[in-house]
Amino acid sequence: MTDAPPRAELLLGREVPEELREELVAAFDGLGVTPHRVRRVVEHRGAGDIPWIVLASLPLQAFLSGLGAEAVRDAYEAFKGVVRRTARPASPAPGTLGEAREARPLVLQDTATGLTVLLETDLPAEAYESLATLDLTRFAVGPLHYDRAQGRWRSVLDEAAG
Repeated sequence: MTDAPPRAELLLGREVPEELREELVAAFDGLGVTPHRVRRVVEHRGAGDIPWIVLASLPLQAFLSGLGAEAVRDAYEAFKGVVRRTARPASPAPGTLGEAREARPLVLQDTATGLTVLLETDLPAEAYESLATLDLTRFAVGPLHYDRAQGRWRSVLDEAAG
C-alpha cells in the first residue's frame, strides 16, 4: 500500500499574477506536496492587513524532511526560485505615484500544529540547507525566521517564553 502524497492549501495575495500561481503549484507538486486548494484573499481586506504574500498550509515536518532527499534536489532549487519571485516587492504601476511595497514572505504553516515558517525573498543558501533538516518539535510557538547573524532558524517568542 502506498501513502497518498501530502496535500497543501495555498492562499495567495491578490497581487500574485496567474503565471506565478501556476509556478507555485508546480513547485510544490514537484516536491511531492499536492496543492488541492488554491485561492486568493478576500477582496475587502487591504494589503496592510496581511503581512505575507502566500500562505501554504501543509504537513510541514514531512515536507521539510523530504527537501533533503537527493531525488528532489532540482525541484527544491525550483521551489527556492519561486519563493524569491513571489516575495519580491511589486513595483508601482508606471505613471502612478504609488509607493513601492515592502517584501513580504511566503509562509509555510503546519496543518497539525499551526507553527509557521517565514521564507523571505533574500534567504541565503545555508538557510534553505538547514531548513531541510530542521526539527520542528524544538519549537512551541512561531513564527520561525532565519537569523542571519546567528546562522540558524529561531522563534523569538519561544525564546522569550524561556
